Amino acid sequence: MSKTRISRRKFVRDVATGLSFTIVPAHVLGGRGRLAPSDKLNIACIGVGGMGANDVRGVGKTENIYALCDVDDRQAAGSVAAFPLAKRFKDFRVLLDKEGKNIDAVTVSTPDHTHTVAGMMAMKLGKHTRIQKPLARTLWEVKQLEDAARKYKVQTQMGNQGHAEEGTRLIREWVEAGAIGTVREIQLWTNRPIWPQAIERPLEEYYTPPWIDWDLWLGPAPARPYNPAYAPFKWRGWWDFGTGALGDIACHSMDASFWTLGLGYPTRIEPESTKLFGETAPAVSRITYTFAAKGNRPEVKVVWRDGSLYPPRPKEVTDPALWPFDTSGQLWIGDQGKLVAGIYGEDPRLLDEARQAEITAHPPAQKYPRLESVYAEWIAACKGGTPAGSNFPDHAGPLTEMVLLGNLALRTAQVLEIDAHTGEVANTKVPAEYVRSEYRAGWTV
Repeated sequence: MSKTRISRRKFVRDVATGLSFTIVPAHVLGGRGRLAPSDKLNIACIGVGGMGANDVRGVGKTENIYALCDVDDRQAAGSVAAFPLAKRFKDFRVLLDKEGKNIDAVTVSTPDHTHTVAGMMAMKLGKHTRIQKPLARTLWEVKQLEDAARKYKVQTQMGNQGHAEEGTRLIREWVEAGAIGTVREIQLWTNRPIWPQAIERPLEEYYTPPWIDWDLWLGPAPARPYNPAYAPFKWRGWWDFGTGALGDIACHSMDASFWTLGLGYPTRIEPESTKLFGETAPAVSRITYTFAAKGNRPEVKVVWRDGSLYPPRPKEVTDPALWPFDTSGQLWIGDQGKLVAGIYGEDPRLLDEARQAEITAHPPAQKYPRLESVYAEWIAACKGGTPAGSNFPDHAGPLTEMVLLGNLALRTAQVLEIDAHTGEVANTKVPAEYVRSEYRAGWTV
């Protein structure tokens, strides 16, 4: 017997027309300190330009934007204009120290190198916390965030939005239904970096623009003079601030396979790249992850390519002009077929046209709930609902650890053998600063 889905809007309309009800105080529904679902969260947003502006708008659709914090007035201008009543700060330490008692939740959408110091301070104050991907810049930082989320019992989410969207859920349902048979290999590619990499530190001198507080922008990173080679956008390729193309995109494109196949830690990572530079990621890389058999799943290889290096054209794609289908994407290879999708898991399809027509006409049972949005998912969790799928301890942290292990192989230019139970590198000594960097005075977790 088929089930008819009822939209949230229709449900609310039907209830409103058929029943009278009262919004009750939070303490009646959940005890002291618990928000009623109808109450608005007071949210402080740290880093509100670029992707941060999207995050502000995303949570601000239904909740109260209580405070906006950014070190760059120009980057912050759009969010400030959209939420003129929000309190404004440059230093998130001042914001959280002064206003912690007045806020319920925090979003962190800064460059990678300040994710952890901001997120840890928020969680220690008992605030629900959302951090952009990748969760952190180093493996040590990821562990701190995972542990803190458990310790302080806050609701968390990483900003890999594809995990909450339809495509990723379809991929898992199709694969589990046997649409491509047993998965043996996954090929990933991206046009990133779309910022400079494979460069040395610039020597030109610049005045620091008056609209940016450069010392605060550096945060815990080692001091260096301002240069437009870093901010506002080009920081991703610098190891002191970012995690390169892999850190930027793999938390999106590896997410569906990590979740669907229960990948966990790899056992081997083999890096290849163009020339290495001390302070920046290489221009192009190919990184092959091997994951040991687990349960009923056989060994799986996941091959990452960046710098617009594409995988071989599948035989099912007979026209060379049609491959690749996009500048970034993923290709799943099973023993009975192949599946392609975008880097966020969007628009999945089987390469066998007959099989695609069949699965469209007769889709497998829906096993994983569809969500209103990634922001609504986290907000509902903050109000006592189900934890977000990409929460720090259960998904986002382990996914980010797996991704960042690839950067260790890339930076050391060595094949790494990994303990699949602990994630420790077993065959060589990795420089300590690659795993945990020193913070500048005044910055701590």
